[in-house]
Amino acid sequence: MSLAHALLVSLVTEPKSGYDIAKQFDGSVGFFWQATHQQIYRELTKLEQQNWISSEVIAQDSRPDKKVFSVTAVGLTELTTWLKHATDPATVKDEFLLKVYAGHLVDKTIITTQIQQQRQIHAQQLQTYQVIEQHFFPNLDDCNYASRFAYLTLRRGIAFEQSWVSWCDEALALLADWTKP
Repeated sequence: MSLAHALLVSLVTEPKSGYDIAKQFDGSVGFFWQATHQQIYRELTKLEQQNWISSEVIAQDSRPDKKVFSVTAVGLTELTTWLKHATDPATVKDEFLLKVYAGHLVDKTIITTQIQQQRQIHAQQLQTYQVIEQHFFPNLDDCNYASRFAYLTLRRGIAFEQSWVSWCDEALALLADWTKP
């Protein structure tokens, strides 16, 4: 997936300023797609040059003018074309798992401590997702159609974090029983 498509997804529901998009990337979209504010603004310029988005400058009284971006018909066509294509599975580049793989080279307590830290991180993220689920999706039947797709991504995040916590628990239990020959 490219940042361009992530930005189009962010803009398709309503026009937003670069600042609003960056805030969204720091929150909801940022749970599964990261981009720096600098990358976002650079990509917005490219998308406007390609006519995938347009902008409108809005004057503000006590602040600098605000540039608000919208998806154009060309951008919407690009986005729907992209949505129709199959997606390759995500590749995994996980430094932590590489360390676990080579964990036999160091004292077991080092890897155990790192797994405990990872468990805590993933348990906290799981809790964050569960709070979001309770707050925004208390009854899925009351959600509009578009919100249900956001719910699907949230459920994937919950399952991902649950899997990590479960794996960490399993790994810690196994490590507790292992002794180095």
